[in-house]
Amino acid sequence: MNTPVKSPPAKPVRSSAVDRKLQMREVVEGLSSDGYLSAEDTNHLLNDQKYRRGDMHPLVLIADARFRNAKNGKALDIETLTEWLAGFVGLPYFHIDPLKIDMRAVTEVMSADYAQRRLILPVEFKGKDAVIATSEPFVTAWEKDLADMLRLNIRRVIANPVDISRYIGEFYNLARSVKRAEETGVDVGGGVNNFEQLVELGKSGRQLDANDHHIVHLVDWLWQYAFDQRASDIHVEPRRDVGIMRFRIDGVLHEVYQMPATVLVAMTSRIKILARMDVVEKRRPQDGRIKTRMPDGQEIELRISSMPTAHGEKLVMRIFDPEVLTKDFSELGFSKEEHEIWQKLIYSPGGILLVTGPTGSGKTTTLYSTLKQLATPEVNVCSIEDPIEMIEPKFNQMQVVHDIGLGFAEGVRALMRQDPDIIMVGEIRDLETAEMAVQAALTGHLVFSTLHTNDAPTSVTRLLDLGVPSYLVGATVLGVMAQRLVRTLCPHCKEKVPFHRDEDINLWNSTIAPFKAPPPEHVYKPVGCLECRNTGYKGRVGIYEILVMDRSIKKFITDKTDLQDLTREAYKSKMRPLRVSGAMKVAQGVTTMEEVLKVAPLG
Repeated sequence: MNTPVKSPPAKPVRSSAVDRKLQMREVVEGLSSDGYLSAEDTNHLLNDQKYRRGDMHPLVLIADARFRNAKNGKALDIETLTEWLAGFVGLPYFHIDPLKIDMRAVTEVMSADYAQRRLILPVEFKGKDAVIATSEPFVTAWEKDLADMLRLNIRRVIANPVDISRYIGEFYNLARSVKRAEETGVDVGGGVNNFEQLVELGKSGRQLDANDHHIVHLVDWLWQYAFDQRASDIHVEPRRDVGIMRFRIDGVLHEVYQMPATVLVAMTSRIKILARMDVVEKRRPQDGRIKTRMPDGQEIELRISSMPTAHGEKLVMRIFDPEVLTKDFSELGFSKEEHEIWQKLIYSPGGILLVTGPTGSGKTTTLYSTLKQLATPEVNVCSIEDPIEMIEPKFNQMQVVHDIGLGFAEGVRALMRQDPDIIMVGEIRDLETAEMAVQAALTGHLVFSTLHTNDAPTSVTRLLDLGVPSYLVGATVLGVMAQRLVRTLCPHCKEKVPFHRDEDINLWNSTIAPFKAPPPEHVYKPVGCLECRNTGYKGRVGIYEILVMDRSIKKFITDKTDLQDLTREAYKSKMRPLRVSGAMKVAQGVTTMEEVLKVAPLG
């Protein structure tokens, strides 16, 4: 575990001969003497009867009162108060980040009752040291007992009392559910060791019941935990002896828990039941979807995909937040100029508009946001998708079903008889689908679709490679937009730094080539704070490259079109490459050059 611990200040620990709990008066007086509380707030806290409750930690009472820090005017929240307390008593401050804590190891150190009685939580193990979080610095009798029991050196750290209580409950409830679920069933052999065994999975040995209340609790915990951590995808992955759970947060995968193999099989079955998938079929990939709710009651949709692997079935759940459809284009990352170009294109009377980029680059969000804007009561918007990503009441959505011969081409053919104004084709993968999209555009329909290419000009050559005649590409394609997602800097901790070294200038010039623009005087760098879980980044935003098929571009489209020539002509037509769009966001303090060059590398 890598959770950082802040080094303790030089102050000595204020100790007492007898264990005692932290008192409100000493906390208030300490905050006042250190300049955190005004005289008025100090008197209020010391004299008001409601702040003398003995059943609540003093820091919680003060944080709930929402006093302002007399030093900087910011709110005295629980983390600020906890960090102050750590310095006040001379112990290290520790923020509990569940993503960085080995929950299995933590819950094996001591019982839930022991942790709850003493309000302590193991958070880290380093060699012969065990780091134990507490919010009561003057309660120390447990320290020697625990050191003797574990035969480890105990290092006490100060953590948020709310987090300690919360995670004692969550970690131990999770461990209890896993243990009881495992005890309920009989191991079927420690997982699946080869693909042949996968076929036989479930034919021998009694597995856990997918509807067992412990399994139900584990699946609910998994979803709520993912929502709480802002995950976009949940990976449930079988290994030889254990199951791995990983979350993708802001584009980066994090391992969050290891589950016994038999429990994972039951969880997988539970999820498949809820997604209306074939629970018995484990040999072929399947798709499904589930609607559930976040803790605040907001409805969330999950798209489920299963895949057979050497050790069992792997599930990936993509989390779709309905709020993405209500975001405007500036929130998605469009600059004013990019927004104006895109708006002009999407209100064209007919033609093809392509959105391109790799999986996970935000194409679906852009298309749905665009179609929702266009889907007025006077317009018939129809789509053929594989699979339907999000259900939107304003569209007429059709699902590709290969088993009955309903592919993209057949879907477009059917939609053409449905009196559509706008058609969205999930992806152009072959010549037949491309030809149907071209025919729809030629007959006066506006067609949206996606391609998997690295940039906008390559989409034109991809259509030519598929076999679409060059004159039809020129006649029907209105524009192509390539996009990527970059992580955005955390607004709470990003730090302004000068941008004037020779290497900075050279990197800037290389990034925006073949265009020219003066480098910014300052940019921002990631720092890391509690809001962004010490990553320095929070959320993602799009960078875009829009190729408008004007007359000069159309002249270059022949059966022998050279990609480099087409790209040079696109630059002359003022198409800004992805790197330039990213560099503008660096100059605005939205992201960093490292993030831009990750998704749009030089050369």
